[in-house]
Amino acid sequence: MQTPSPAARFTARPQPLSPRDLFVSFTWLALQGFGGVLAIVQREMVEKKKWLTPDEFLEDWAVAQVMPGPNVINLALMIGDRYFGLRGAMAAVAGMLAVPLVVILVLAVLYAHYAGNPQVAGALRGMGAVSGGLIAATGIKLIPQLRKHPLGFGVALAFMVTVFALIALLQVPLGWVLLIIGGAACAWTWKKIPA
Repeated sequence: MQTPSPAARFTARPQPLSPRDLFVSFTWLALQGFGGVLAIVQREMVEKKKWLTPDEFLEDWAVAQVMPGPNVINLALMIGDRYFGLRGAMAAVAGMLAVPLVVILVLAVLYAHYAGNPQVAGALRGMGAVSGGLIAATGIKLIPQLRKHPLGFGVALAFMVTVFALIALLQVPLGWVLLIIGGAACAWTWKKIPA
């Protein structure tokens, strides 16, 4: 059975219609992402628009995570580039930054004016709890994709638990965890996949 080419895989399913579609979509994502957009990006790109499969999202997110800079910007760059090259990448990043920047500036002015109000501070703490739940739910939703990992589900799960323990329990800096554990996982997976 012949494996479809990457181009055929991308054209056989929904995709953005134009760089403007990318701009509007990523603007909408950014405007929904209070406290982080990971959960929103996964829901919109994989479940609603179906521009990415769960496996592709997991792979792209892993790459975006280890690249320098904000990971969601890296992800927007990769998705935009995949469909429309440099124009798509620029449109996706502009969508993530342009309109939300205006909103953030307005909110910053309002926050500076009302920062002493205990009800405003309480409302922001409440939003922080919700964003923590969103991120945890997204991580849990990605676990089934590990069943297809070349190292096997058990090893992939062990890596995931190790990273969680190092960061959340032992307070090891993220950079060291990415370098050591991420490097070991990459090298092991590379050796496991036949050339």
